[in-house]
Amino acid sequence: MKLYLCRHGETEWTLTGQHTGKTDLPLTRTGQKQAVHLRKRIKPVHFEKVFSSPEIRAVESCAGMKPVLDPNLVEWDYGDYEGLTSEEIHEKNPKWNLFEEGAPGGESVEQVKKRADHFLKMVRQFKGNVAVFSHGHFLRMLAARFLGLEPEMGKLFLLSVASLSILGYEKEQPVVILWNSS
Repeated sequence: MKLYLCRHGETEWTLTGQHTGKTDLPLTRTGQKQAVHLRKRIKPVHFEKVFSSPEIRAVESCAGMKPVLDPNLVEWDYGDYEGLTSEEIHEKNPKWNLFEEGAPGGESVEQVKKRADHFLKMVRQFKGNVAVFSHGHFLRMLAARFLGLEPEMGKLFLLSVASLSILGYEKEQPVVILWNSS
């Protein structure tokens, strides 16, 4: 089994660097083009199952693939930091790191870890390839947990918009096959 992690395409807030958790923004025109390119890249792959966050930016990114919408795949709830840029957040809290502290008024690291672990437990039943359309910070947590790492290690996995990453196994060992490919 391989997990194909597909981050959604560009939105207005990815352009401005604003944290977009619960705010349900559509893709920009560029984001729509990025999504088409991403889908073309994975078109030759047979997927046993396709999953998507129910957020519109993720659903638009997998259009035509008939995904199962899974609420576990939504982006981190940034709470008080929703809509703020990292620069604005660091003015308030200079040492803030999402993967270590979570989001005040939003989700804790433990809550997002539980969502990722729940999804991974469910998806491990599949033998074939699985596509996952979701969001940057959540996919980083998902990758860390797939690899058996502690949640804070998600901070090490940068993801660009409309990127493709692949996780799988070498023998029994979870591995990164491809990361952050545009």
